[in-house]
Amino acid sequence: MLLLPADIVAFLAPFAPLFSRPVWRHVQVLIIGAILAPGRRMVSSALWAVGLSHRPTFQTYHRVLNRAVWSSLGARRILLRLLVARFAADGPLVVGIDETIERRRGAKIAATGIYRDPVRSSHSHFVKVNGLRWVCLMLLVPIPWAARPWALPFLRALAPSERSAQARRRRHKPVTSWARQLIRLLHRWYPSRSLVIVGDRAYAALELLDAVRSVAPLVTRLRLDARRFTPAPPRTPGQKGRPRLVGQRLPTLEECRDDPATAWTAVRLPRWYSESDRLVEVVSQTAAWYHTGLPPVPLRWVLVRDPRGKFATQALLCPDLDATPAQILSWFVLRWHLAVTFREVRAHLGVETGAPGVRARHRPHDPRAARPLLPGHAPGARVHDTPLRPAPTNRLVHEDGTGLQRCARPGPPAPVDAGDFSDITLPGQRRESPPRTPRPLGRSPQLRGLNG
Repeated sequence: MLLLPADIVAFLAPFAPLFSRPVWRHVQVLIIGAILAPGRRMVSSALWAVGLSHRPTFQTYHRVLNRAVWSSLGARRILLRLLVARFAADGPLVVGIDETIERRRGAKIAATGIYRDPVRSSHSHFVKVNGLRWVCLMLLVPIPWAARPWALPFLRALAPSERSAQARRRRHKPVTSWARQLIRLLHRWYPSRSLVIVGDRAYAALELLDAVRSVAPLVTRLRLDARRFTPAPPRTPGQKGRPRLVGQRLPTLEECRDDPATAWTAVRLPRWYSESDRLVEVVSQTAAWYHTGLPPVPLRWVLVRDPRGKFATQALLCPDLDATPAQILSWFVLRWHLAVTFREVRAHLGVETGAPGVRARHRPHDPRAARPLLPGHAPGARVHDTPLRPAPTNRLVHEDGTGLQRCARPGPPAPVDAGDFSDITLPGQRRESPPRTPRPLGRSPQLRGLNG
């Protein structure tokens, strides 16, 4: 008799109330099979790893992801709670945000678009790719047994392309809107914890910064030609007209960089990307970033240059005016670990690796595509799970359960039956299927109901 180890049972116990008892029994088998399966994590490979591929009732395990009712958003919240309790019990929660392109093509896969491939493209070479765009949130935490911090994904949302929105006659939602919704959802989960969001240049938008600065500062890059202003002067008694939004315009950061009178300060950082104990020079002040027709955003800008001349001078921003330049730099360099996580997911978990002759059937209007089951990786997220009738599939599994709104059912976790692991087929061994009871001939209940 083979049972789950006590450590695995204790780790999976918080997720048990999300499932009914029969479904939870199959979920545990799929999780163990996904951990043991080599290559792509699919339901068929998970069943093969635990020796259940010969069972005639294998479709019940597929129904865990395309028929069963459970809350995917609740599972992500439990996953984040476990990560925070283990790796970030105190201090601010530093979360990285970035989008990744999942290369997918086919007539049955909706919400695809043509994007720039960040992996294959360079400054001089542009490569387009057809696929799905995901906006991901990852918890940036130090790991005791690792030499560098890790980016642990826990939530992500599909951002359909503008062409897909036009085909479905829906309003296009840009990436910054998805980012605002995810950040505010994270704040609702942890209203008492201070949050710090780290992103790249794509999230340096005035609308996004103004929408989330009350819940979390967003550390990102700043254009060197950004329009910076002094704070608006106070109104004098009897002054007419609308209140001023900003004061006098300041010189651009390009002029500040080229000005020989700029006072640079040396800052030594304990960690700089792949290096340690790196010396850089910075200059920092506060200002208001403003553009006509958009809300002004007060921020602290940091201009960074390398005394060795290995990288060009760049600027960073942070809406937290009390943050120090060294703290802003230490937050921003953590963004590099998001790209490392994306690369490791592709290399070790088989994401975006297609198998010849394997196809998944989807509904044309379902914006989510079937992906392999990934152990240890957060499932694809939608901020609001809308009830959809799932499409049947028996090859690939839907990573987020095809958007079903899954309800939680309380109850203790059901142990895995030892019979599920007792029949293991060895390589080269043939096993005969058990005899089936012949079905009696006669009209089905549906036909009897139609024909009286």
